[in-house]
Amino acid sequence: MTSKLPSVIFLIRLSEANLMKAPLRLTDRKREAIVQAAIAEFRDNGFEVTSMDKIAALAQVSKRTVYNHFPSKEELFAEILQRLWASSTELQDMTYHHERPLRAQLKELLESKMKMLADSNFIDLARVAIAATIHSPERAQNIVSRLNEREESFTAWIRAAQLDGRLKAVDPSFAATQVHALLKAFAFWPQITLSTEVLGTSDQRAVVESALDLFLGWYEVR
Repeated sequence: MTSKLPSVIFLIRLSEANLMKAPLRLTDRKREAIVQAAIAEFRDNGFEVTSMDKIAALAQVSKRTVYNHFPSKEELFAEILQRLWASSTELQDMTYHHERPLRAQLKELLESKMKMLADSNFIDLARVAIAATIHSPERAQNIVSRLNEREESFTAWIRAAQLDGRLKAVDPSFAATQVHALLKAFAFWPQITLSTEVLGTSDQRAVVESALDLFLGWYEVR
């Protein structure tokens, strides 16, 4: 099977932020090679079939080197998903701003989330992750907890808006899960379970605006 390793722009985006900072040391270059090889293997062959041996061979490093950077295949896969999330949101300011309208701030946050959900590469990897965790609750818990670390930033935004008296008192994590679900119902689960196409731009906007209306209509202090 032909590897997608050098040809997918997605791979470049994952590593270009680090490459722009400073020349990479040999160990850093090897780590990037491992991550990019793993992306190609996971997407082409799935989680269960992919082995650390195959990843090492494609990255042109030793198996020991792979394990020095990533103690397990689960750790390596979680690293890839976190990088993809970060690449979609790295320029997004997740800080709550007292002086700005809630809707404008929340719209930016949801558009950033939607950008990630509309990335076919993320959908492909998420599909692999879900398939890999169906028979392993422990593995599922590990991957989900790693991803939830990133989503905590939105929970913090809700908590700050509540302290500012602009959102009603409710468990911030509960409210954050609700608004994420409003997006994923249209821009994640249909793509994962039914293999539907990712949403187009106009549909993305419609889902975001509807989520804003529902969330702020219930939680915003008038």
